[in-house]
This record gives sequence, structure tokens and C-alpha cells, in this order.
Amino acid sequence: MPRTLYLFGSAAPPVHDVAGVIESAQDAGWDVCLGLTPTAAGWLEESMPGLAALTGHPVRAQYKMPGEPDVWPPADVILVAPATFNTINAWALGITSTFVVGVVAEAIGKGIPLVTMPCTNSAYVQHPQFEQSVAVLRGAGVRVLLGEGGFVPNPPGSGRPSAYPWPLALDAARDALA
Repeated sequence: MPRTLYLFGSAAPPVHDVAGVIESAQDAGWDVCLGLTPTAAGWLEESMPGLAALTGHPVRAQYKMPGEPDVWPPADVILVAPATFNTINAWALGITSTFVVGVVAEAIGKGIPLVTMPCTNSAYVQHPQFEQSVAVLRGAGVRVLLGEGGFVPNPPGSGRPSAYPWPLALDAARDALA
């Protein structure tokens, strides 16, 4: 039975590479379920049917209705990448107005291994809430891949989405099971 990886993406440019990331995860033995923030889902709207076919599961960006059955198998690990400034802060503050943040906030209490790799520029990283949010998530047991050995923020306007270190994120998800 394959292990189940929930791959949750925020609206940052590397989310456009998610199909290749799904394929890499599947090659490593993961059953992948894709969840997106509402803005990321809007960015990938035309790709949603193909992404659902690739994973074999519906792509989710919204909460299900109360009483509806869960359409995904239970997660063994959750990887939130790319995770924007907004997603990191909402998660740390427990603001669960989106499906992605709601699931990962609850996953802390459920003991599901969590890994996140931010994707934000160096100006956002200077905001005092971001540092606090990263510390809160790390304190809750979330592995945050930020800085050396993870995502190194770039100056505003100089992003290189193709250089986003997806392999590091997938390796950390694998390692989270150990």
C-alpha cells in the first residue's frame, strides 16, 4: 500500500510546476492528493482536470460540506509547498478560512507529520510576524525548510521559480516518516 502525501500549494510561481512534482512523488512511491489555496486554484484552473487525472483524486481548494464523505485517503505526511507569506502566517495564527490552512492547522493536533517550504521574498521575511510564525510552526513540530538547506528568500522582483528546491521538500516529506 503506497503512503499518502497531501501536497498543498499556495499562489507562488513554483506552484505552476506542481504536475512534475506530483510525478516525482509518485515515482518515489507516494499516493498524492493535491490541495490548493483559492488563489493557486485560480492560477491552475485550466490544469485542474489533468491534475486530478494525474493524482487519481479530486483536486481540492474548498472545504467539503458537513456530512459529505472524505474523498481522499488519510494523509501519512502533509507537505505545504510553495507556502506563501499569507499561508505561513494564517497557519501559525490558526486562521482557518481556507481549506489548506484548516487541514494543516488540524493536522498539528492529529500528529500528522508536517513539512513546509516557504516561497516568499526577502522583504516579506523581514516582517516581524513572519519570524514569529515560523517559530510557532517549528515549536508545534512542523519542519520549516527556510534558509540554508531549504528555500532561501530572494530580493523582491528577482524570483527564479525554476530554482525552487522541490527535491528538498520531497526528501523532507520522506524523512518525516522516519
